[in-house]
Amino acid sequence: MNTNWIKVFVAAFFEVFWVIGLKHASDIWTWTGTVICIIISFYLMIMAGRKLPVGTVYAVFVGMGTAGTVLSEIILFGESFVVSKMLLILLLLVGVIGLKLVTKDKAQEGADS
Repeated sequence: MNTNWIKVFVAAFFEVFWVIGLKHASDIWTWTGTVICIIISFYLMIMAGRKLPVGTVYAVFVGMGTAGTVLSEIILFGESFVVSKMLLILLLLVGVIGLKLVTKDKAQEGADS
């Protein structure tokens, strides 16, 4: 796997934490953690976007972040489990994975020419 895609996945992981932080932060420490997660998340996404197609990077970032945030809310904060919501998230993830699979990296495009 390309290290740039790993950056996108790690960025999405940190996105989950900053989204949760925006909702639940209540003191200077939780707000500081939220800001740090925002910085790490966007830095990694921007670095990956320099080598990968930006539209695909953003779609993967948002799709994985959305799925992670919804699952975190269910697991950590007692949000109700709704089958239709889970099916729609699964559909979102299938679309994101499909988009990643059909998108060539810039390095691959140069090698194919």
